[in-house]
Amino acid sequence: MVFTDASMLITEACVKAGADVFIGYPITPSNRFYQYGTQRFPSFLAGPDEITVMQWMAGYSAAGKFPVSATAFPGLALMTEGLNMAYAMELPMLLILTQRLGPSTGSATTGAQGDLMFTYGAISGHYPIPVFSHSDFEDSWTMTYEAIKTAIKFRTPVILLTSKELVMTNKSFDLNKLKEIKPVEKFSTKVEEPYKPYKTGKEMVPPYIPLGDDKYQVRINASTHNDAGLIKKNDPESMANTKRLKEKFEKRIDEIAFYDFDNQDGADKLIVTYGISADAARDAVAELRDSGEKVALLIVKTMIPVPPKVMEIMDRFNSVIFVEENIGGIYKEIIYGKNAPAKVIAVNKIGSLISPSEIVKAVK
Repeated sequence: MVFTDASMLITEACVKAGADVFIGYPITPSNRFYQYGTQRFPSFLAGPDEITVMQWMAGYSAAGKFPVSATAFPGLALMTEGLNMAYAMELPMLLILTQRLGPSTGSATTGAQGDLMFTYGAISGHYPIPVFSHSDFEDSWTMTYEAIKTAIKFRTPVILLTSKELVMTNKSFDLNKLKEIKPVEKFSTKVEEPYKPYKTGKEMVPPYIPLGDDKYQVRINASTHNDAGLIKKNDPESMANTKRLKEKFEKRIDEIAFYDFDNQDGADKLIVTYGISADAARDAVAELRDSGEKVALLIVKTMIPVPPKVMEIMDRFNSVIFVEENIGGIYKEIIYGKNAPAKVIAVNKIGSLISPSEIVKAVK
């Protein structure tokens, strides 16, 4: 038993999974990642600003190292250009996004779930960048590992979505609950000759070979490029390569579809939630079932791209209650757009956590 927070568990999971370097610029409420990063990662770099952090992340990844950083919305806003470059170059990395109350500076010490829509549209052209969310301490361990595994498997930046309360609240926790994590293999062994930096097979992911390799000439390009990594704007091969950035996730979505589905026989109501709101939803479900109400619970962990399996679960129920700590329901809007069907109910709040009683009231 230890007294810990999710920042430490996520940091330890990163190191166990083989992350090489933490590159950071301190920002509330991600400060503890910065603090733990100085102590636990093999290497640590303190950037002068978030723009530099993202450029250094790309440099390390291109050189064959796996970089990690943590920020909040103002930092992510500055990182977005560099994140787009890393996405186009297909550079594996992990960005931990600790949500806080906005807009803008908002309240740095108040939690929220307000950044999901920004990540949904973060890549120009509406290409999906994998966004995972954890809902408790065990999730913080396992989803960090899955995020790093996904980044390397798909050669992509990945965002791990968290919030102030999840990473800055200390609790007693039994470390025996955590599964063993082994380092993720960083380099591809499948190279189809003749080698081209962005040539892919049926897995739709090019081999990951670092710059400076003794055998292959590696090109990394953030502009529209062909299989050889050369800028060819109107070339069919380049257009196909650009479309592949979207298709590689959507056609292999089942490999990165993570969620917890607690069904109950006879239930026609489904509570859908993620992240910090999941604990209140779990308590609400227990209370509802104790009172005789039949209700199911879906805790989503793969936020983007939206897994079809998640949609299929929602389609089964006559009533779907979205629980999110934001105005209007961001995840609800991603799923249903502006015109949600009549069966959809939203439980939203800002400035404080949603309580189980507020969820119970909405369900009843």
